Amino acid sequence: MTNTNCIRSVPEFSSLNRGRKIGLYGGSFNPAHGGHLHVAHEALKRLKLDEIWFLVSPGNPLKSADGMAPFSERLASLQSVVRNRPNMRVSDIENKLNTRYTADTVQALVKALPFTYFTWVMGADNLSTFDQWHKWRCIVETLPIAVFDRAGYASGGFASELARRYARFRTSPENFGTARAPTWTFVTIPRHPGSATNIRRQQGENWFAKNERKDT
Repeated sequence: MTNTNCIRSVPEFSSLNRGRKIGLYGGSFNPAHGGHLHVAHEALKRLKLDEIWFLVSPGNPLKSADGMAPFSERLASLQSVVRNRPNMRVSDIENKLNTRYTADTVQALVKALPFTYFTWVMGADNLSTFDQWHKWRCIVETLPIAVFDRAGYASGGFASELARRYARFRTSPENFGTARAPTWTFVTIPRHPGSATNIRRQQGENWFAKNERKDT
């Protein structure tokens, strides 16, 4: 099955109305927490999006596998955080496509759903290292990017390769949902204390095992 057919075979994707404004929020979610939900809510509101799709990475090439919970556990943690929110979807499409790079995922989605307005949503911590991402300029040239403020990362992000190289393409968040690439925006939002690193530090790298015991 081709990537396009794989995407179109997913019911919620195949029934997608033309012209919908979708925020793609990728990550390891190791584990998911309220901070991720906070960014998603702000993205829906500030960018006037119709939906947020959370894309759980099967394996981030820039992160060590040490301490990384199994894909199924990270997916489950996100589903638990996001449940009962109709304008948010948790997707395992990257696992189905067997893609490890955002550039490949983005290209596949844009090709399969050409009449959908996609925006890449990420925290400011990713802005400073974005030029290390595989085919990062391809991502910037394919869909708009919305960067959400995160404590301690804004100054480094504005000095990043993306911010400098695409400085003239930076715009305000208003009406960003239908913007055309290359364009990006930095969105200042209320800070949230949620941190996957802190959760792992407090609960240990096997946080998912503890959560399983709580559910039994």
